[in-house]
Amino acid sequence: MTETVAIVGSGFIGRGWAISYARAGLDVALYDPVAGVAEAALGFIDMVLEDLARHDLLAGQPVATVRARLRAASDLPAVLDGATYVQENTPEVLESRRAVFRELDRLAGPNVVLASSTSSFLPSLFTEDLSGRARCIVAHPLNPPYLVPAVEVVPAAWTAPATVARTRAVLIAAGHEPIMLKKEIDGFVVNRLQGALLQEAFKLVAEGYADARDVDRAVAKGLGLRWSFIGPFEVAETNAQGGVKDYIVKYEALFKRLWSPYTVAWGPLADALEAEYARQTPRDKLPERQLWRDRRLIALAAHKRDASDAIGD
Repeated sequence: MTETVAIVGSGFIGRGWAISYARAGLDVALYDPVAGVAEAALGFIDMVLEDLARHDLLAGQPVATVRARLRAASDLPAVLDGATYVQENTPEVLESRRAVFRELDRLAGPNVVLASSTSSFLPSLFTEDLSGRARCIVAHPLNPPYLVPAVEVVPAAWTAPATVARTRAVLIAAGHEPIMLKKEIDGFVVNRLQGALLQEAFKLVAEGYADARDVDRAVAKGLGLRWSFIGPFEVAETNAQGGVKDYIVKYEALFKRLWSPYTVAWGPLADALEAEYARQTPRDKLPERQLWRDRRLIALAAHKRDASDAIGD
C-alpha cells in the first residue's frame, strides 16, 4: 500500500514528521486547529528543506520535489481526505487527546491507522472507548523526527497485530528505526532510560559529588560517544573480551553495590542476551566487532572536530 499521511497538529513535532514522510516519497497534508499554524509549518519546512539539501539529506531529491508532496488543509475532514495513515501531534492534555481521537475515529476511513506522537500517555488511556480502537497506536518520535530515526511504537492491549505491523512498515519506509514495545509501560523505553540517567545526574549534583558541567561531560565526552551508534547492551557486548555474558559475570557485582534495592538481577538474562548477540556476531568474530566500534569512534572523533571548527562548541 502507498501511504498518504495526515498530520493532525502541525507544531514542533508535526512539522518534523511532515518533513520525514515527504522526504520518503509520501504525500502529506497538514492540519492544525489553530488558524495559520499549518501554513507557518510549511514556511518552516521550506527553510529546513534547503538546509537538508545542502547536506545531501534529501535522498538525492531536489527541494521542489519534496515540497510538492506537502499541503495545508483547512479542517479535519480535509486533512483526512485520501489519508491512509494519521500522525496525531496535539498538546499533551489527556482530555483533549481523547476528544481528538473520538473525532479521528469517527471521520477516518475504517482502514486508516491512527498513530499518536504522545510521550506522556499510554494508548489505552485515550482509545479504550473507541469503536475503532484496534487501529490505534502510539508512534512516539524523538525530536526532530527528520534527524533522529528512533520511534517508539506502543500498542494497547487491543491494538490489532496488523496495525502494529503496518505502523512499523510505514516508519521503516520513512527511514526510521522503530522501537517495538511488546506491551504498555509508563514512560515507554526512551523516557525510562533518560529518566534513570537524569535521576542519577541530579543526585550526583545535589549531594555534592560533581558539578553539573562535569556530569554533562561524562555523557557528552564519554558515554554518549559510544551511545551514538550502539546501545547499552552492545556496549557491554564489546567492552568485555567474551561478550555480554562475560560482562555480566565481571561487572554485575559492582553495579549491585551502587543501587539498593537492586531490583533486576542481570544473571538470569545472560544466556538469552548471549544468544541474541551471537546471532549478530559469532563469538570468534567478536574482536572484529570491537574493531568496528573503534573505527566508528575514530570517524565520530573526526566529525566532532570538524563540526566544532565549522559550527563551534
